[in-house]
Amino acid sequence: MAEFVYPPVIRAALTVFRALDVQITIIGAENVPATGGAVLVSNHISYLDFLFAGLGGYRGGKRKTRFMAKDDVFRHSVSGPLMRGMKHIPVDRTDGQPAYDAAVRALRAGEVVGVFPEATISRSFTLKKFKTGAARMAADSDTPLLPVILWGTQQLWTKGRPKTLTKRHVPVTIMIGEPIRLEPTDKPVMVTRRLRATMTEMLDRAQRDYPVAPAGPEDTWWLPAHLGGTAPTLEVAEAEDEQEAAEKAARRAAAAGS
Repeated sequence: MAEFVYPPVIRAALTVFRALDVQITIIGAENVPATGGAVLVSNHISYLDFLFAGLGGYRGGKRKTRFMAKDDVFRHSVSGPLMRGMKHIPVDRTDGQPAYDAAVRALRAGEVVGVFPEATISRSFTLKKFKTGAARMAADSDTPLLPVILWGTQQLWTKGRPKTLTKRHVPVTIMIGEPIRLEPTDKPVMVTRRLRATMTEMLDRAQRDYPVAPAGPEDTWWLPAHLGGTAPTLEVAEAEDEQEAAEKAARRAAAAGS
């Protein structure tokens, strides 16, 4: 079936990246399966991660990744038509089963489905706790997990920081690990632990090999605390996430009652 939206969006993104001289390094592109379904699992440190994770799959074999994303994005007047045109999968956070079923159908049909198992952007720039959905989808569709680590994207646009979409010469690492194939006896919880351990090692390598350091003391916000940066620790970041979620819930309740 012809794709009328996805290729132009990819070309537009690559044009912008070239104009900004975003220095993209893709490691492990050969690990992207040439055919068949796969669950692409990425860490989440930026609002732009779906672009870069998708680029990894595309450069690795012209695979177009169908990302699972909250349905708010699909209701937006600009992003909605694009998301639907690229056949991404809307997720209703009050009832995720329809999205899960749609993802499994896509995987069985040979698509690559993109998942952010942390569910939200990690303010600490380290891996949050993973949800088990990716492992369950891989098991239900008999497809492999494809671990992907992004590093550097947080410098462009992340949670709690102003957009810096015109920042030039930012190095971005896209690291693609070897596919993880499940056995029929594998339990989703154990597979998820194995996946997170693999991605932790990949993230450590991406951070260690990153070609630039902060420009000065005021530029350490994008480095995690354990590397000497001023990003919040995982514990502090989780507390901030909980506070933000509580405030959103209170606003929704107030709006419903008014």
